[in-house]
Amino acid sequence: MSSHSNSKIELHKVGQSFVTNQHSVSLFSDLSFSIEQGRSYAITGPSGSGKSSLLMLASGLEQPFSGEVVYSYNGQIQPISHIRSEIGFIFQQFHLLPEFDALNNVALPLKLRGDKQALAIAKEWLEKVGLGHRLKHKPAQLSGGEQQRVAIARALVFNPKFIFADEPTGNLDAQSAGEIADLLFACCRDKGAGLVLVTHSDYLAQQAQQQLRFNAGECQWLSTELGSKCHA
Repeated sequence: MSSHSNSKIELHKVGQSFVTNQHSVSLFSDLSFSIEQGRSYAITGPSGSGKSSLLMLASGLEQPFSGEVVYSYNGQIQPISHIRSEIGFIFQQFHLLPEFDALNNVALPLKLRGDKQALAIAKEWLEKVGLGHRLKHKPAQLSGGEQQRVAIARALVFNPKFIFADEPTGNLDAQSAGEIADLLFACCRDKGAGLVLVTHSDYLAQQAQQQLRFNAGECQWLSTELGSKCHA
């Protein structure tokens, strides 16, 4: 996707720590890499190794303890907050609005942009994720897997430049997981979105163009053209 190759999120020597029982625990430090539009990345590793924290930092939803995260376009550097409206995030906990039905949950990002076609586009996306028959159901009336698919449709409905997904297939059966994986990678490939996945699924991780493996405070790139190391 050469037309998007100059659009990227850059992490410069980022580190993240948290305090527990008055002790500071470092998840990772001095990590630098770029997330380019039109490329896919998978972050893998054991639970608690810092994968979700890295996802939150890279998307601008959290601030790093050290270093910085910026958006770069044609060499012009901007704060990551400048493209928040261009980032779709799929949370592990869904974060659907309980008072809204599936259709209005998915339409919300478009409504906030003033899109007059919000409901029609949301309906199309719910059909893409296999929920065309559940448009009027509220989250409490949906299974965990169905809620996950609503959350995925909501993250993709406005054609974001970057998609961040925390265990996007974690609540889905094998067939649904495969279909959702295909949808996410198609958005990356066909619409030129940058895609970053945190996943325990080897199947999903191996479809990404680049893999970042976290383990015991160290991380390494697998099957990647980039050379990058970080230390906790």
